[in-house]
Amino acid sequence: MRSNHVCRLALLGTILVGAAIPMPAAGQPRAGAAGARQRPVFVRSPQILADGRVTFQLRAPKAAEVAVAGQWPDGRAAMAKDGNDVWTVTVGSVPAGVWEYSFQVDGVQMIDPGNPAIKPMREPRTSILHLPGQPPLPHDFQEVPHGAVRQHTYLSKALGRLRELVVYTPPGYDRQADVRFPTLYLQHGMGDNQATWTAHGKAHWILDNLIAQGRARPMVMVMMDGHAAVVQGMGGFVDNTTAFQRDLLEEVMPFVEANYRVRTDADGRAIAGLSMGGGQSLTIGLNHLDRFAWVAGFSSAVPSREAIAGVLNDPATANGKLKLLWIGIGKGDFLLQRNQEFIALLQEKDIRHEWHLTEGTHSWPIWRLYLADLAPKLFP
Repeated sequence: MRSNHVCRLALLGTILVGAAIPMPAAGQPRAGAAGARQRPVFVRSPQILADGRVTFQLRAPKAAEVAVAGQWPDGRAAMAKDGNDVWTVTVGSVPAGVWEYSFQVDGVQMIDPGNPAIKPMREPRTSILHLPGQPPLPHDFQEVPHGAVRQHTYLSKALGRLRELVVYTPPGYDRQADVRFPTLYLQHGMGDNQATWTAHGKAHWILDNLIAQGRARPMVMVMMDGHAAVVQGMGGFVDNTTAFQRDLLEEVMPFVEANYRVRTDADGRAIAGLSMGGGQSLTIGLNHLDRFAWVAGFSSAVPSREAIAGVLNDPATANGKLKLLWIGIGKGDFLLQRNQEFIALLQEKDIRHEWHLTEGTHSWPIWRLYLADLAPKLFP
C-alpha cells in the first residue's frame, strides 16, 4: 500500500479562531453620490470581544433577512444591515467551548465566509467558534508536550477506491524507537469525515492534555472515513458497516501496523465511535474480540440483536475477553431509547459494561467529554 502523508505539529494542525482575519468584501467598491469610489468594506467575523461577547458579520447586499444560528444556548440571533450592506450582530456571553454556527440568509444555511475554521463534513455547512475556558477545558490547547497529526491517502483494494485516514501519534513517539504503543480506532458520525475528530473534536489536544497529566497512557489514535458505502435507510446503514469493517480489517489495520510502532494484540487495541461510528464500533468490536479488548460507543446507533448474536449467545466468553465495554448517551438524545434497550439486553445476558447516562443532546460538546472520560480507562 502506498501512502502520501503530511505531518503537522498539533500546535499548527488546527486553525484557531480567537482572532479573526479581516477579509475583503465581495464585489467592487461602490461609487458615491458624486461618482467617487468609496474605500473597500472589510468584514471581520467572528470578533471575540474582551467581555466575552462575540460579533458576527456578513456582507450580503441583496439579502432581505439574515440571522446567525449557533449551537450554544439561545444561539439564534437576527442580524441588522448597515449602510455598507454588512449584516452584524453581537451576542452576549457565549459559554466557553467549541461551537458550530452558520448564517441563515433568506432561509438558506451557509458557512461564515470570514472564518477559515469550518467543520469537516461531506457537505460543509457549519463554521467553528472556539472559546477557551478559564481554567482550560479538556479539549483546549494547553502548554504541554504535543503529539503529531498525520494524514494518509491509501488505495483500498477492499473497496476499490482511494480513501483517507488521520493518525495521531503521542508526544515523544518519534524519539522512542523501541516502544510499541496501544491503538485507539476512533470513529465519527454520519455526515462527518476522518478529519472531524481533530479539527472539531480536538481529540489530539484531549489526549495531549491527559497524557501530560499522567491520566492517560500514550497511544496512537487512528481516525478513518466512516462512509465506506452509500447510506440509504437502515439497509444502507448495515451495508455501510459491512463495507467499513472490510476496509478496517483488510486495509487500515495492516497499513497502520506496518507503518507505525503499535501493538498487534487485542489487549493493545480499542475501538470507539459516536453515533454512526458508535454503531460501527460496537458491531465490529463485539464481533472481533480477538482483535479488540476495549469497545466503546458514544450516543450510538446501536447494533441489532442479530448483529451481535455471537456475543449474546456466549456471554461468558465475551466477559473473559472484554477489558471494557463503555456506553454513554445524553438524556436529551434522540437515540436514548434505543441505547436503553441495548443496555437492558446486555444486563439480561450478564455482559459486563459501563453505562453512562449524562446531560446533553446528540452533539459534540458531550462527545468530547466522553473521550476525555474513556481515554484514562484504556490500556492501564
